[in-house]
This record gives sequence, structure tokens and C-alpha cells, in this order.
Amino acid sequence: QVQLVESGGGLVQAGGSLRLSCAASGRTFSMYGTGWFRQAPGKEREFVATITWSAGSTYYADFVKGRFTISTDNAKKTVDLQMDSLKPEDTAVYYCAAARGRRVWGNWKQYDYWGQGTQVTVSS
Repeated sequence: QVQLVESGGGLVQAGGSLRLSCAASGRTFSMYGTGWFRQAPGKEREFVATITWSAGSTYYADFVKGRFTISTDNAKKTVDLQMDSLKPEDTAVYYCAAARGRRVWGNWKQYDYWGQGTQVTVSS
């Protein structure tokens, strides 16, 4: 099993920045890719970004390209999401998720482990 714990959410004004962090523990060697999803009230969970541990390959949703950056710290087993130029429509609960193997990264149903989520609120 892998345990994921998110931190770094909060309230920020439009145009501001936040940095989310996901700390992984347990059988972390089994993780192939780890990423972030988000879910706003009344909406479906949507893909934000994923990074693979071995190659460091990154994948982003179109709506965050150029604004968000995903990165890993292999020694600490953390995955960070730097979010810049935030917009009110970025308001959501952000979830960290990990997969044991290659996946269709944008499909949340293909991830094996999930964190509890952290709230991000962007005011206009």
C-alpha cells in the first residue's frame, strides 16, 4: 500500500500562486507515476498533471499548461505542484494520486492510490 498526504492548499487572490505538496509513504517503490486531479463542487474530477518517477516525464491538462509545474523529489518521495497565475476557475479540492504502472494518465479511474485532498480557493 501507498499512503499519500497533500498539503499547501489555501486561499489566494486571482493572479497569485500556491504550491501543493504530496508526501508518499509505504510501498513507494511500486509507484510508476504520481499526479494531481481536482474536483470542484458539482463537477467531475478532472486531470491536472502527472509525472513519472523513473523518467520524469510530465503530462499536463491543456488548461494548466504554462501556469502549473509538476516536479518530484525522489529522496523525499514528494510530488509538488507549483501553481501560478491562478484563476477563480481553479478553485477546487486538489487530490494527489499514484499509479503502479503505465496508465492513461488523464483517466482518474486508472490510479491506484489517493490522498484525502486539499482545498484551493482563488478569489476574484
